[in-house]
Amino acid sequence: MRFMIIRKADADTEAGVEATQELVDAMIDYHEEMGRHLKILAGDGLHPSAKGARVKFNNGKPLVTDGPFAETKELIAGFTMVEAESFEQVLEWAKRWPAVCGEANVELEIRQVYEHSELGDAFTEEASDRAKRLGLGT
Repeated sequence: MRFMIIRKADADTEAGVEATQELVDAMIDYHEEMGRHLKILAGDGLHPSAKGARVKFNNGKPLVTDGPFAETKELIAGFTMVEAESFEQVLEWAKRWPAVCGEANVELEIRQVYEHSELGDAFTEEASDRAKRLGLGT
C-alpha cells in the first residue's frame, strides 16, 4: 500500500524561512532511517503559496487565483510518499518526525493513495496500462 505523509504549512514555511543545517541533517537522517523500514517513493518540500496559484472550475470555466493564500492550515509545505504494509506502520514513522528547530510544532497528515484496482470498473486494464506508462499510480 502507498501512503503520503503530508507536512502542513505554517507561518515559517509560508514566509520561506530557510532551513537550518541542523534541520536538514535531521530530516535526511529521519528519511534514511525510514528508508530502512519502508520504501520511500518520493518526497520534497514545496515553495510558499506566494509562488503558486489555485485554479478553480465553475461550470467548467477556470478561475485562477494567485498566491499567497491566507489559510495556512489548508496548505502543504512538503510530502513524503512511501510504500508500507499498513497504515499503522506509516503512523509509527510519522510519530518519529524530527522535533528540531521549527519542526517541533508541526502538523502531519497521512493519507492512503488509491491503487488502480480500487478505482472501480471504469478504470479498465487498458486505462491502468496507459496510466502506468505515464508513471501514474501502480
